[in-house]
Amino acid sequence: MRFFRIFLLMSLLSVSLSATAALSANEAQARRIFDKTYSMVFGPQGCMLSYNVNIIGLYKTTGTIWYKGKKQKFIEKRYASWCDGHSFYRVDTKKRTIELHDPNSPNRDKYASKFAFHADNYTYHVKGRKQYYEITLDAKDGVSGYIKHVKALIDGRTYAPVSLKIKVAFFWTTIKISNLRSGGIDDSMFSFPRQQFAGYEFIDKRAE
Repeated sequence: MRFFRIFLLMSLLSVSLSATAALSANEAQARRIFDKTYSMVFGPQGCMLSYNVNIIGLYKTTGTIWYKGKKQKFIEKRYASWCDGHSFYRVDTKKRTIELHDPNSPNRDKYASKFAFHADNYTYHVKGRKQYYEITLDAKDGVSGYIKHVKALIDGRTYAPVSLKIKVAFFWTTIKISNLRSGGIDDSMFSFPRQQFAGYEFIDKRAE
């Protein structure tokens, strides 16, 4: 479970945008809202957000994540990672280890490929509320993958994501999102601060 929750969040949000066709008015509206929220998180301006993950009450964690292009960073109580687009550093503060990975390698985390998410593999529906939009995503017939259903709650005024409820295989995971800041993300924060982890074991896994 150690990196399951962050890659679940990243895989869900990291969708590829493409043109939609032959959609109902409701589906088209739902996709437009979803894409607008996506651009706030994954646009070239970068973003920061805090998350609170609850996997059917059995596993809980909180943290903060930053994105900007291929760069990313997240901080939790035990785990953290930095990726400057060229190197991916993963820190375990309990084991006092630092792993160095190729950022493009699927081996940097075994859960990443299992929870890939592609926006066009789902149908969309929106419920309009005074304060929030509720976007429901259902996997189309024949689509393989672990994520089958998603309910995304989006702020009706700012379009910021509020929460995600995701059905992965046979269980539901809830992710609450807060403190979204879109833009103003300096590239320097993605540089790994190795001096903060003096005495940690360094493990180079780039050849794996």
